[in-house]
Amino acid sequence: MKPRTLLPGIALLSALALSACSTGTGVDLDGTGTAPSGTVLAAAIAGEPDQLDPHKTTSYFSFEVLENIFDTLVAPDENLEMQPALAESWDLSDDQLTWTFHLREGVSFHDGSPFTSADVAYSLNRIIDEELANAWRLSAVTGIATPDDRTVEITVAQPTPNLLSSLGGFKGMAIVQQQNVESGDITTKPVGTGPFSLSGYTPGDAIRLEANPDYWDGAPGVGGVTFSFLSEGNTAIAALKSGEIHWTDSIPAQQLEQLQQDDQVEIGLEPSTDYWYLALNQQREPYDDARVRQAIGYAIDRDAIAQVTSYGTAEVNQLAIPQQSAWFTEFDEYRTDPDRANELLSEAGVDGSTLKLDLLASSDYPETVTAAQVIADNLKPLGIEVSIRQPDFATWLDEQNTGNFDMLMMAWLGNIDPDDFYYAQHHTDGASNAQGYSNPRVDELLDSGRVETDTEARKQIYAEAAKLIAEDASYLYLYNPSVIQAWSPGLEGYTARSDRAVRFKDVSLAG
Repeated sequence: MKPRTLLPGIALLSALALSACSTGTGVDLDGTGTAPSGTVLAAAIAGEPDQLDPHKTTSYFSFEVLENIFDTLVAPDENLEMQPALAESWDLSDDQLTWTFHLREGVSFHDGSPFTSADVAYSLNRIIDEELANAWRLSAVTGIATPDDRTVEITVAQPTPNLLSSLGGFKGMAIVQQQNVESGDITTKPVGTGPFSLSGYTPGDAIRLEANPDYWDGAPGVGGVTFSFLSEGNTAIAALKSGEIHWTDSIPAQQLEQLQQDDQVEIGLEPSTDYWYLALNQQREPYDDARVRQAIGYAIDRDAIAQVTSYGTAEVNQLAIPQQSAWFTEFDEYRTDPDRANELLSEAGVDGSTLKLDLLASSDYPETVTAAQVIADNLKPLGIEVSIRQPDFATWLDEQNTGNFDMLMMAWLGNIDPDDFYYAQHHTDGASNAQGYSNPRVDELLDSGRVETDTEARKQIYAEAAKLIAEDASYLYLYNPSVIQAWSPGLEGYTARSDRAVRFKDVSLAG
């Protein structure tokens, strides 16, 4: 469903609190629709989740909500280092092939049922057996055993230095409840172990969470959270300034400098681990020729694209991993050079004026549409005619997965380990290799990087792989964006995170 845009003048609080006024169908789980005592935080996110099953969704809008409903075995702290979560500790065998996780006692799901090792085994096996979106993260796993209710043993085929980040890097690896899945309710009425539980969902309007007073890490500091779907940034900022909402990430980047001087608003600006990229469909001619892909890499103006989409808040990068990461590699082979682009097209035997390029963007991510317009202008000197499509994200996914595109633009989020940045996207057998890239040397490097336990050796492996991927133009990397969020001065305890995880467990509202 396309996110609903509230027009200026509509009372946002009424839309949040009075779901009966919406044309959508409400889901009222306890019959009251009310949160426990305590102030309810009003948050406006830039789009509506496609579903609330953490194992199946790939939408960031979904994960903004799910971050507060579910837990993982381990979880990243503000430095993106893995810390205990549902597992309070773990051991690694001397041969590095068996990980033993010791689970917390006294943890319950939101419906009161106890959390046990069986839930961990069910969740991870579901991802693997059904080959769900993040199965690639568990490709080394050969077995999951549960010696007792509080112990989980995960065996792997080879040393797997990134297993912790794979298990806990983001909520796509959440521990779910089997009954909730098998009933089919998880897509709209998920049951987790997290700091908040779902109390209501009105499609097209809002998702309401209430505090979990029995949360294992202590009760949240607010009584609940209401997520509205507000793609129009100007409206979101107006609502924030008027006190109708307390937090939003729907922010016009061009207003950032002004907002940073506004004492009615607190701004969080944090370099992220995300990257934006272009991918050309290598299953179609002439994009199966690396020289054609490289030509487009030389034609595009990354600085201009980053400027119009982020107004100077992004870092232009020709590789995936951002500069602040310990895994960063220098690479600056591409430049905006139409002459070089035309030379490459000529070498490939391609006349640019014969190309009509289908560029897939998404209306749910306006920066893709804005960037697409710049890219179309960049490709005109080559004679390439660009047709821009901008479906909603669900349709975008279908088009990507069926290979119905010449070129697409999107972002990759939830990256911590270098494997997250490259394996699924560029290994021949990668789960997200929609562009159809295959390079045996890259495969060899990405396979070895997964098992190498020496950090310096891993850095060299991924540096070589990253350069090959960029030289082959499997992706044309554009920039690493910043996390930009805004909240009211009365919202205390909130921090913008580089992994873009939206966590409201430890916040409070003054007054």
